[in-house]
Amino acid sequence: MPDISTATRVTIRCQFCQTWNRVDASRASDRPKCGKCAKPMLLDRPIHLGDDDFDRTIRDSEIPILVDFYADWCGPCKMMAPAIDELAARVQGRALVGKLDTDRASKVAGSFAIRGIPTVIVFRNGRETKRQSGAVGLEVLMGMLDAS
Repeated sequence: MPDISTATRVTIRCQFCQTWNRVDASRASDRPKCGKCAKPMLLDRPIHLGDDDFDRTIRDSEIPILVDFYADWCGPCKMMAPAIDELAARVQGRALVGKLDTDRASKVAGSFAIRGIPTVIVFRNGRETKRQSGAVGLEVLMGMLDAS
């Protein structure tokens, strides 16, 4: 994981009002608030990404981002969801965890040649560093973040 003192900013949309916010991830446990609506920016759970906000979120974040490419109808995706949720809570402030529904965000899914789901990709500095297809457990997910 990166040294938190040197790389901690993430740029995400508020899940309530859709305003872009630049957040100091190292202070995530302080429950940062949206600059527009003042509701909490919940970094201890996966953030939902789509075609309209994926690129900026990945590009403008200084910490690693693990994205779970999934679909609501996918059995293995549902089995892996608790591990994704637990990962987000454990890495809060050091990494960001995102979820992208491949049915709703087909443009992004296509640009990364997602052929099977679930697929998990780790991004650092806006670039893909690790990829895993198929359902995996929490230990594998943690290892992907540590190794990328």
